[in-house]
Amino acid sequence: MTTADDFSSAFLSTPGNITSKLGSLVTLANVARFPGLNTFGISMARIDYAEGGLNPPHVHPRGTELLYLEKGSLYVGFVATDNKLYAKRIKQGELFVFPKGLVHFQLNVGEGPAVGFAALTSQNPGTSQVAKALFASMPAIETAVLSKAFQIGDGDVKHLMDVIAKS
Repeated sequence: MTTADDFSSAFLSTPGNITSKLGSLVTLANVARFPGLNTFGISMARIDYAEGGLNPPHVHPRGTELLYLEKGSLYVGFVATDNKLYAKRIKQGELFVFPKGLVHFQLNVGEGPAVGFAALTSQNPGTSQVAKALFASMPAIETAVLSKAFQIGDGDVKHLMDVIAKS
């Protein structure tokens, strides 16, 4: 039986425990974690950033993201399909939108931690981190592909694969 509790959640109210080397933690409220979102086409996330923390370049293939900065100062941006960068510093209380399917990022440039809340236009927007997708895929992309694409040596590709796989 469906109850009001199926449409309520408090898990975005708790600060995240940031242990990643990147210094950020995304807590996602999507349909998998919050079934009450089913069929509504929306989701939310809380992003906690340590000082200097980065939410690395990533894409949401199924949703546009609107970020509201609750606390701190971030350098944010996305790269359009013509490779033009749209980036700026935002501060507490400001918004920034990241269009669906475009590579985007956020970096904490303030003193102390930062906290943001993101609304997404999909109940399951998906997330693919660019570096992990390329250098930590399973099975691994052939070194020759990445070496040629980035115009770096095979040793550099293997080094990046090792470093990113451990992060």
